[in-house]
Amino acid sequence: MLGRTLIFGAGAIALGLGVAMPSDEDGTNRGTHYVPANGAHSGNGDWYAGEHALTREFDGHFYADAQIEGTSMRMLVDTGASVIALTGDDARAAGLDWDDSEVRNIGTGASGAVYGVPAILSEVEINGLTRSNVRAVIIPEGLDISLLGQSYLSQIGRVEIEGDTMVLGG
Repeated sequence: MLGRTLIFGAGAIALGLGVAMPSDEDGTNRGTHYVPANGAHSGNGDWYAGEHALTREFDGHFYADAQIEGTSMRMLVDTGASVIALTGDDARAAGLDWDDSEVRNIGTGASGAVYGVPAILSEVEINGLTRSNVRAVIIPEGLDISLLGQSYLSQIGRVEIEGDTMVLGG
């Protein structure tokens, strides 16, 4: 249970500000890339000795290309968010459904009360690192981009910012 005191961190400010989707000059999205320590990708889905690096985007944030329930989506990495927060559109695309009667106050963000539906994601994967049964919330309205929070990040070991690079795993 998420409890009454769930507070989204700095990334939840995106609830009221609207975060734009970044792209390179050629129109393609920058983002995640896998940098294995030994130069080879582990076949079992975990990085073991490898690292995953994200490049800081023009807006100062880090973004990850994730697979949630097998559906690709771009997420803002929010180390201050307790759980993954999915937009209504991303949740629907991933096959998650809810009834409006399930929407309730789940916490407080920069803009005030945050309304959503608690969920458990059977599978979250970022460039080969898969975690199962990950806590999340679906925010049907008011969230412009899904947030990758601590319910996933705390399971991957290392999360560290070095200059304009965020290093995950390893």
